[in-house]
Amino acid sequence: MIDYYTIVIAVGVFTIAGTVKGVLGLGLPTISLALLTVAIDLPSAMSIMLVPSLITNIWQAVIGGNFKSTLIRIWPFILFAFGTIWIGALFLTRINLFLLSSLLGGVLIVYSVLNLSGFRFVVEARNEFWVGGLLGCINGILTGMTGSFVVPGIMYLQGINLKRDALIQAMGMLFTVSTFALALSLQQNRFLSFNHGVLSCLCLFPAIVGMVIGQKIRNKLPEKTFRKVLFSSLLVLGVYLLVVKLSHYVNHI
Repeated sequence: MIDYYTIVIAVGVFTIAGTVKGVLGLGLPTISLALLTVAIDLPSAMSIMLVPSLITNIWQAVIGGNFKSTLIRIWPFILFAFGTIWIGALFLTRINLFLLSSLLGGVLIVYSVLNLSGFRFVVEARNEFWVGGLLGCINGILTGMTGSFVVPGIMYLQGINLKRDALIQAMGMLFTVSTFALALSLQQNRFLSFNHGVLSCLCLFPAIVGMVIGQKIRNKLPEKTFRKVLFSSLLVLGVYLLVVKLSHYVNHI
């Protein structure tokens, strides 16, 4: 039985994460994992994230009118990202969870610094297949280990110079297949439970409410300002997870 404290925390977290996704088109898995991992263990946080992430990202992937053309463009990246998540998930049973939570903190730091610095790298059209395959593998393994879909996936999707609407759909495709593969991997490694499934379904509602709120905020708050506040906060949270979880690991040695 999941305690009421965890339920309240989860509902609040997914309202916040949904709001961020409503504004930027991304961030629900990253924000929810980052906040949940402060209070609960990483595999449980990954399990609770599954339903809100899957449903909201299917919604994002199919709306926009660019599905077919975008999928043709990014299928090698998507395929390798999907196919390697199980490799990363194996580490959930082989590496101390404090270390993996620290790795999530490191991923958040890298992601935040890259966004705050305005860093972009460009992938030439003739290199998209092999670069997409390579970065897809890295993205899949990191997803399996941390539950985060963003590094280096978002960098690649931005680097192939997709138009804004196509980029939003491409992120939805990546997050959808990654969530599905992560669910299979968690089930295979016996991390999913009935209670986590119920709570995950429950958290879909606040996530959708948050997305609606975020879409309204998008029309009123400059995106540049919102991004700066968001990624500065993620940077602080990443440092916190890295330091605190690593210190816990050292104390348990």
